Amino acid sequence: MKEALIQQALEEGFDLCRVCRPDAIPLVPDRLGTFLEAGRHGQMDWMERRVEWRGNPASLWPQARSVIMLAESYTPQHDPLHVLQQPDRAAISVYAQNRDYHDLVKKRLKRLARWLIAEAGGEVKVFVDTAPVAEKPLGAAAGLGWQGKHTNLVSRDLGSWFFIGSVFTTLELPVDAPEVDHCGSCTACQDVCPTAAFPAPYQLDARRCISYLTIEHHGPVDEELRGKMGNRIYGCDDCLAVCPWNKFAVEAREIRYNARPELLAPDLEQLVALNDAGFRAFFSGSPIKRIGRDRFVRNVLYAIGNSGMARLRPASQALCDDPDPTVADAARWAVTQLNTQN
Repeated sequence: MKEALIQQALEEGFDLCRVCRPDAIPLVPDRLGTFLEAGRHGQMDWMERRVEWRGNPASLWPQARSVIMLAESYTPQHDPLHVLQQPDRAAISVYAQNRDYHDLVKKRLKRLARWLIAEAGGEVKVFVDTAPVAEKPLGAAAGLGWQGKHTNLVSRDLGSWFFIGSVFTTLELPVDAPEVDHCGSCTACQDVCPTAAFPAPYQLDARRCISYLTIEHHGPVDEELRGKMGNRIYGCDDCLAVCPWNKFAVEAREIRYNARPELLAPDLEQLVALNDAGFRAFFSGSPIKRIGRDRFVRNVLYAIGNSGMARLRPASQALCDDPDPTVADAARWAVTQLNTQN
């Protein structure tokens, strides 16, 4: 059954399939508690809820006996760091340059789960970043990869560019050996971080992470960090992109992960002019849509302020009295920055 499961997972479009027990991550509760006590989760209050489930998958669904961990590659066809050298353009995280991966991965998980029930019975639950599941530690415990010094999962087979999904089942399946750490003395991911979001190897302070700041953080971003965000307006790929293990990355099989041309390096001036309706239309089917127009335009204005492009000043000035106070604050900051730089 295990061999048949792996084969079916590959046929569904996954690149790796491994299995662990729900109680395979005993160190997570203490590490999560330390992270929360230090306030490193910032405004992500949802991390404080269901802490027991997040720290102990066995309590999430006590009937589960096995956790099937799946990996699906989304390796970019371009250099995601190249756009950082184009200050009048926007840098969007690779995973958000096309369709929302939650929808695509979850459909595959459900198909695989239905196949498993038909073949072997039992009950199942599927998860893809939508429940209090410690996916990265479970992925490491199952042998998908190891959590690197940037805290993300790294695979000897796939590099850094892959999504994770899980199928909890009441079936007893043979487990795989956990992956060991292969980071060695490398510190590339820590060295490249523009905001010094890693206080130590294998530790992340989300409050300084650009992915957190552009996606999860509500309201104005601390002025000390705005200048370090560069032209990154949704997420940040720096620590993933520099990982040496990406030499083993495999091409994404799902074409809907390939970047939409208009999202590879979009013009900041066009993006900042989007109203709510225009924003929703432009990002239909995209994970970017969930942060809303106001937070998105806030990010674009920070990028404009960092651009040094005087021609973008009028676009910023037009939003200095925006109904959203955070957007208005970002616009005034951008104008001030451009006046200083030119």
